[in-house]
Amino acid sequence: MNYIDLGRRIREERQKLNLTQEKLSESINVSTTYIGQIERGERCPTLDTLIRISNSLGVSIDYLLRESVTPSSTALMNLWIQLTRDLSDNEMKMIIELVNVIKNHKA
Repeated sequence: MNYIDLGRRIREERQKLNLTQEKLSESINVSTTYIGQIERGERCPTLDTLIRISNSLGVSIDYLLRESVTPSSTALMNLWIQLTRDLSDNEMKMIIELVNVIKNHKA
């Protein structure tokens, strides 16, 4: 997990709400120092703290984590299967051709 991205996202959402670190820390019952450390990626919040932060900011945990979690190969394959499950043979062929074009494209 990338704690720097998580902290950046928390800081961005806090600032959108015009909340200071002090106000956020008071609302979730942690120290201002701890919030600063989380926002700088120096500390990893506990699950309980992350839940309280997301509730206080009015965003979901998956929104806060979206750039912090790198999906595994298995997760990516499962997503591919889910996305292509109901495609016709013709649609699948078009996707394969598109993937080949992207794969063979030289930047």
